[in-house]
Amino acid sequence: MTKVQPTTTYSAQFLDEIRILLEAEKVRLEGELSKFATKVPGTTANYEADFPEFGDEEDDNVHEMEKYVVDKSLEETLESSLRDVIKSLKRLDEGAYGICKYCDQPIDEKRLLARPTSSSCVSCKKTLTQEA
Repeated sequence: MTKVQPTTTYSAQFLDEIRILLEAEKVRLEGELSKFATKVPGTTANYEADFPEFGDEEDDNVHEMEKYVVDKSLEETLESSLRDVIKSLKRLDEGAYGICKYCDQPIDEKRLLARPTSSSCVSCKKTLTQEA
C-alpha cells in the first residue's frame, strides 16, 4: 500500500520565501564545494575532493594528505547539507513540503524559517532524540 502524502497548507508567499532561502543555500553550498572539489558528472549532489599538489618533497606529501583529509570531511558535510536542500526543494515541487515525515502533521512555520530543510516537527524530533 502506498502512503499518500498530504498537501501543505502554507501560503504561496511563505512557500516562495522558503524556495528563495533553499535556492540561495543550494548556490552557497555548491560554491563552497567548488572551491576544493569537483562535481561528479551526472549527479546532483556528489562531489569528489581534489587532491592538492604542493610538490614532491616529503613535507609536501604530508601537507597534501592533511589537506585532503580535511577537505574530504568538509566535502561530506557539505554534500549532506546539499542533499537535504535538494530533497526540500523536491518536496516543495511535489506539494509535500512542511509535513512531518513521522506524524504527517504540518511543521511550524517558525521552525521551517529557522531550518528550511526540516522534515520533522519539533515534537517528533524531540522524541527521536529523546529530549522530551
